[in-house]
Amino acid sequence: MIQINIIGSGNVAQHLIKAFSASKIVEIKQVFSRKTEAIHHLVDFDKIVTDYNDLQTADLHIIAVSDNAITEVSEQLPFNNQLVVHTSGTSPIDVLNEKNRRGVFYPLQTFSKNKEIDYSVIPFCLEAENTADFKILETIAKSISTAVYSISSDQRKALHVAAVFASNFTNHLYHLGQEICEENQLPFAILKPLIQETADKINTLDPIDAQTGPAIRHDSNTIDAHLTFLQDENKKNIYKILTQSIQHNGKKL
Repeated sequence: MIQINIIGSGNVAQHLIKAFSASKIVEIKQVFSRKTEAIHHLVDFDKIVTDYNDLQTADLHIIAVSDNAITEVSEQLPFNNQLVVHTSGTSPIDVLNEKNRRGVFYPLQTFSKNKEIDYSVIPFCLEAENTADFKILETIAKSISTAVYSISSDQRKALHVAAVFASNFTNHLYHLGQEICEENQLPFAILKPLIQETADKINTLDPIDAQTGPAIRHDSNTIDAHLTFLQDENKKNIYKILTQSIQHNGKKL
């Protein structure tokens, strides 16, 4: 069994605990958390530590904390020459203290505490400073997922930016659409089949080929009518910016 320690108790840490608990080749040795109540339902109490000095050596130590805390946490680890990784999409590998062997174990997914996820399809983006350590990360990742990639720090930064556009910004647009529906006594659920179909299209089409709507058609009458309807300046500005972006980058259908 490959022994790992997880440092953190947030969404990513909790989902990794769940995923590794089901792995046949990984054993969670310890979990570090200042708030034991956050994870006591996921791991045996005797495996939870609240003091860095109580952390024991393991085959892998996964720091799953906020980006601005990674360096500080890595500096407080009470050992040297251990394999230590972070789970950040944007932080380079060298934010980790060099007293230990460094790597990255980045799951490309949005995590919510109460939302169950199929871990087997989550892409894991890996980076290490040497081949032997990469093989350890690869073995561990493949024990829970079928989508494992070797990704450099620069590539991971680009990937994270792309993910913000594809996921975070898209979800915000869902929220704006929900507001417009609710303000006009319409159920947001009426849009869900359209949202699902739009998402499904990219399984068979490139996004640029799947684009529809008044912007790509250069339907100025509809666009002007929409802008007249929108009273909220934020929504109106977003509508204008996205319309211009589609018309600049898209194909006219």
